[in-house]
Amino acid sequence: MTDRPPHRLSVAPMMDWTDRHCRVLHRTLSRRALLYTEMVTTGAVLHGDRERLLGYSPQEHPVALQLGGSDPKDLAVAARIGEDLGYDEINLNVGCPSDRVQSGALGACLMREPELVAECMAAMGAAVRVPVTVKCRIGVDDQDPETALFGLVDQCARAGVRTFVVHARKAWLQGLSPKENRDIPPLDYPLVHRLKRERPDLTIVINGGVPDLSAAEAHLEHVDGVMLGRAAYHTPALLGQADRLIFGAGEADVDPFAAVEAYLPYVAERLAAGVHLAAMTRHMLGLMHGRPGARAWRRILTVEGVKHGAGLEVIERALEAVRTAAAQVEAAA
Repeated sequence: MTDRPPHRLSVAPMMDWTDRHCRVLHRTLSRRALLYTEMVTTGAVLHGDRERLLGYSPQEHPVALQLGGSDPKDLAVAARIGEDLGYDEINLNVGCPSDRVQSGALGACLMREPELVAECMAAMGAAVRVPVTVKCRIGVDDQDPETALFGLVDQCARAGVRTFVVHARKAWLQGLSPKENRDIPPLDYPLVHRLKRERPDLTIVINGGVPDLSAAEAHLEHVDGVMLGRAAYHTPALLGQADRLIFGAGEADVDPFAAVEAYLPYVAERLAAGVHLAAMTRHMLGLMHGRPGARAWRRILTVEGVKHGAGLEVIERALEAVRTAAAQVEAAA
């Protein structure tokens, strides 16, 4: 069953979190899950430091580039740049509710302009050969979710889009902060399930509040894929079971210790390139969640990792603290 598509499980694009270091860590845990970049605006792609903004490591594949923008021409050029860099998919953000996104006429506010989104997707699709996809909400503010979601999907489908990632919440652009928009608007999973039922020819991926792989498996009875966000970031070890549980792979699960060992060569390489250790270890803080020694693991990585000249020895020290705690628990049992 290992031919199941990457969209069956993906890790959400999350601003300030899913950078290239985070994605390599996640890839050590799952060979098959689809990984996404943070959202990068078209202006940054066209005029910014592309190596810093778009650089990634070969082991990250399959990896998708998420773009933010609303100008069809700029999006087409940015999509082509992403394809030339080797990204496996180009995704348009139609769901982010942050203030800076709203001021730039992109993200969730585009839910109000489905014709423009379809025009953008048509331009991107014509510019590249890799899939172009949409990540959206079920609506914004006082929109009727059924009308807003189905209308956007149908317009984009006519423009050639086949895959939609739907965060099953509205975004309240007036009155809620971006953080509140991740929790306060109620989830409407049945609406997204219905979207798949009534648009069976489209690939529908559900996102929003999915806490673990058991919940993901339940959603997969109704949709084609599940996107994990905070659960994958704060408790990344769950990804170590994903290839077996979600993709039906025959290989053994990847435990956190094996993931760290696989991550260390990357850390060494990036340290040699001048990257600070803390930029990489910050994504590892939740890796030992629920295990003896997890608190010591977080403390050592947090306190020691930020010091000048910190290197691999910090991670080794944190690993030893976890192993010691586990041995103490076992001895006391």
